Amino acid sequence: MNCSVCNATAIINSADAFCKEHFFEYFENTVKDTIDDFSLISKDDKIAVACSGGKDSTILLHLLKKWGYNIEALAIDEGIARYRDAALEDLKTICKTEGVLLRIVSYQENFGTTLDSYLKNNRGARACTVCGVWRRHLLNRESKNYDAIATGHNLDDEAQSILMNLIKSNIQVLARLGPKTEVVSSPGFTPRVKPLYFVTEKETSAYALLKGFSIKFAECPNAFDSFRAEVRDILNEFEAENKGSKRKLMQWFIEVIPKLKAYYSNEQIGVCARCGEPSRRNPCISCGLTSRVVVKVN
Repeated sequence: MNCSVCNATAIINSADAFCKEHFFEYFENTVKDTIDDFSLISKDDKIAVACSGGKDSTILLHLLKKWGYNIEALAIDEGIARYRDAALEDLKTICKTEGVLLRIVSYQENFGTTLDSYLKNNRGARACTVCGVWRRHLLNRESKNYDAIATGHNLDDEAQSILMNLIKSNIQVLARLGPKTEVVSSPGFTPRVKPLYFVTEKETSAYALLKGFSIKFAECPNAFDSFRAEVRDILNEFEAENKGSKRKLMQWFIEVIPKLKAYYSNEQIGVCARCGEPSRRNPCISCGLTSRVVVKVN
């Protein structure tokens, strides 16, 4: 298999066959084009990069720093034993190498519990649901002084989110997806942008490996039984039989998303009476979960 650009030996066959040099060029140009085409961020913006120590957010941090954006890293410590600690140590090394300020906020400090303890004390609670609510809450609350939060969601992540919400008929949630998530009627929300929106899981894995980033490719131990994992497997099986199906799903969604956003553009978002964060419920879901935290008395 030869590179589609220079005819040298190809090292990856994704959107096309590429040698190492032209794969890097394709990958970085795709990310740059996404930023430019959807006006995600500018050099005047102060950007919080949501980092986990994994490949996607590490790539995003590296590229935005390389291109001269004003960035800081923001990480969430959920308190997942034998998983998050190691990833955060990798992240500290990465941020030091890149010369980027790192801020870490934890569930323990903000909600009075780790995710592990919460799940132990609340049988039946779904890890990904609890974690997702608290993570989004902290990312938004801790980003008030930034113009945008940049996340490492890639094409596979977004395709999964689209299908998950289609299956559940969550049309309102679908309207909040896309390369740039912005709730117009709620200034309390910091816009979230996804520069890796059009690069695949396979491509981000290859880029991280070829660049030699010091990261671990470990999956969260709570992810194995999630609805997202089921949808991921379905999409991967379909992609194996119908190459390009994920990209086609994304192309369809890009055509649809402006209509969805326009339909919900006048949606009014309230404020949680307990925490003061913008929310469609009062109290917000995050505070509802926090109310079930078991406090140990010595």
